[in-house]
Amino acid sequence: MKREKVGHMFNSNGRSKLKTMLRNSTAAGLAAVIVAGSVPAMIVPAYAEAVRVEAPQVPSFADVVSAVSPAVVSVRVQSNVQTAQDESNFQFGFGGRGFEDLPDDHPLKRFFKEFGMPGPDARPDKKPNRPRGEGRLRPTSQGSGFFISDDGYIVTNNHVVEDGAAYTVVMNDGTELDAKLVGTDRRTDLAVLKVENPKQKFTYVQFAADENMRVGDWVVAVGNPFGLGGTVTAGIISARGRDIGSGPYDDYIQIDAAVNRGNSGGPDFNLNGEVVGINTAIFSPSGGNVGIAFAIPASVAKGVVDELIKSGTVERGWLGVQIQPVTKDIADSLGLSEASGALVVAPQAGSPGEKAGIKQGDVVTAVNGEPVKDPRDLARRIAAFAPGTTVDVSIWREGKSMAMKVELGELPKDQQASAGETTPDKAAPSTEQALANMGISVKPAEDGKGLTIVDVDPDSDAADKGLQAGEKIVSVNNQAVSTADEVMKVIEQAKKDGRTKALFQVESQNGSRFVALPIDQG
Repeated sequence: MKREKVGHMFNSNGRSKLKTMLRNSTAAGLAAVIVAGSVPAMIVPAYAEAVRVEAPQVPSFADVVSAVSPAVVSVRVQSNVQTAQDESNFQFGFGGRGFEDLPDDHPLKRFFKEFGMPGPDARPDKKPNRPRGEGRLRPTSQGSGFFISDDGYIVTNNHVVEDGAAYTVVMNDGTELDAKLVGTDRRTDLAVLKVENPKQKFTYVQFAADENMRVGDWVVAVGNPFGLGGTVTAGIISARGRDIGSGPYDDYIQIDAAVNRGNSGGPDFNLNGEVVGINTAIFSPSGGNVGIAFAIPASVAKGVVDELIKSGTVERGWLGVQIQPVTKDIADSLGLSEASGALVVAPQAGSPGEKAGIKQGDVVTAVNGEPVKDPRDLARRIAAFAPGTTVDVSIWREGKSMAMKVELGELPKDQQASAGETTPDKAAPSTEQALANMGISVKPAEDGKGLTIVDVDPDSDAADKGLQAGEKIVSVNNQAVSTADEVMKVIEQAKKDGRTKALFQVESQNGSRFVALPIDQG
């Protein structure tokens, strides 16, 4: 009885209790699976939330830009433009000509004459030959610049302000200020402007130290591309010491920040807010940005800018020698251990170099103890000294090093470079006298000085080095020659000295140059 009662109780109530227990245990089991798995318990929030990623943050340029932007300006240039216009400023253009330039039988000119009326260009004080539009200014160019002092000195490019008659600088807050031209330097493409009658102190920036710049460092370019003032782009220093063929002092830094037309004269900043370079050129087959821009390094700009502020011009030292690079072949022919320095093709008559005793065939290896890498390096080093400075010049002559003191002169205004390379000319060959092992045929020169080349073997090293018929060999290893026998004697001596190449001085209508030719054949 009791047993049945118990059984009844189990059967009636136990089943419901069992179901409840099973439901609870199933839910607990599911919770255990969720917790034990890789999915977090928060995957079932009451409401959906926006995605938020906690990731490492890249350093921002905002602080740098905020600090330097007030120092960067847009530069607008106006020039005198000839126009034909009346006193009411209505401009007349008859096919690009003024009224007075029209032929007498022009219908419009006949009309004014018939009714006794003055032409549309006429003014009460107008003289027949007075230039039209004299004194009228028109916008001609625009670029960028930056303040380097609190009293309003601004640095920009020479090509931005060149031929300008009036200059306006626009600050990042839109304020427009008139400026005057202080000075320009075409050789480095730099110019300095000065705000006229400044009524405030300006935020300014300073130049960075070149030795702290590394390839791969960040740079921030701020400027006025396409007239869109206050534009900021960023990149890295891609290379240093670039020669783009713009002048004898090329030493540009290359950056990959987006630089376009209108960025010229604008600064490139490091993350300390210092100017590392001044944008001056871009490499662009299409005319737009392709990630290769060239900037004048701070070390070059600082010295030039200081000179322009001081005197309005830049005076440079002058050595007065024509030079060319020292190739590996030339180094071998002269017994130099490495291909560096600047080979003197010829000192200019009356130049400081000639007066000091520098001769053809000398290699300038150092200035004031600092090694010279190449002709461009020598030109920059000499130009950095003021005229009248005495410098120690180390040269390599006849297999040994020697030093001399040179008092530098002033670089002539029309002297574009200390370095120069010549190109051979062509002339008709004549009779032959062979130096078969050198690949050339020669004959004594008509003036008795040197040997005229009459033929060059097209498969020879001489042909590869550019020697051509009609040119004249005046020396070999810095020894004057006038016969083939004299050439061979010099070559034999060079072989005894262990040389594998000989240095030929070759003259043409375009000047003189040195060429190293192998002498170990035969």
